[in-house]
Order: sequence, then C-alpha cells, then structure tokens
Amino acid sequence: MPLILEIVTPEAKVYSDTIDSVVIPTVEGEIGILPGHIPLLTQIENGELRITKGGITQWLAVGGGFAQIDGDTVRVLAENAITEEKIDETAVENAMKRAEQELKEAKHLDPQQYEHLQSLVRYSGVQLAVKRRRH
Repeated sequence: MPLILEIVTPEAKVYSDTIDSVVIPTVEGEIGILPGHIPLLTQIENGELRITKGGITQWLAVGGGFAQIDGDTVRVLAENAITEEKIDETAVENAMKRAEQELKEAKHLDPQQYEHLQSLVRYSGVQLAVKRRRH
C-alpha cells in the first residue's frame, strides 16, 4: 500500500505523488512516515525532507508550516518548499548574505522582522545543504 504525499505552499503545489516513505523535519526532530502511520498533526521545522520511491531518494528543502498524516495520505502545508533541482545556489547565497547583513544592522528591526530574517537565513542554509548533497 503506497503513501500519497502532497506538499503545498501558499504559492503552488510543489509535489504530489504516491511514494514508499517520507522523512519530515519537525520541531521535535525528524519523523519517518510509512504506510499505515497513526494519524498525526505536527509542526514542520526548516530542514530537509526526504522522499523515497522505488529505491530512489529525493530531497526537498522545506520551511515552516505543518504536516498532517491521515491514513495513507501525508499533506505538508509549508511556508516554503522547493525541490533540489529548482534551487538556484547563487541566488540563495546572495539572499542569505543580504539577510545576514540586515541582521547585523538589526538594531532598528521589530522582533517580527528579526525573526523573519533569521528564518530566511535558516531556510537558505537548508536549500544550500540540499543542493550541495549532489556535489
């Protein structure tokens, strides 16, 4: 019995397929989901999401949001998600540098802006880790 995985962001459906298993980064640590998993709603952390299908593992960078496991369906509602092949290493490095620079000069930022920039830096780091795994 395969799992159905859907990964959705506010912008788009990033992934939708039947898979063998998925490992999701949560605030409590990584959790592996196989068919027949107990129902679960969990908060997602910035991190690497691993999908296994037919012996092949695919990596995605995800950031923020929730994962809902219900029967053999896994729905990931993420603030950010991107597949490895769509990550532009140079653009991510530049965005990360800009955010880090803004954080250094962050005395005037309100806490929400500061948290947003920190989250951007963490998500950028995850994207680079996913992309560089191939090198």
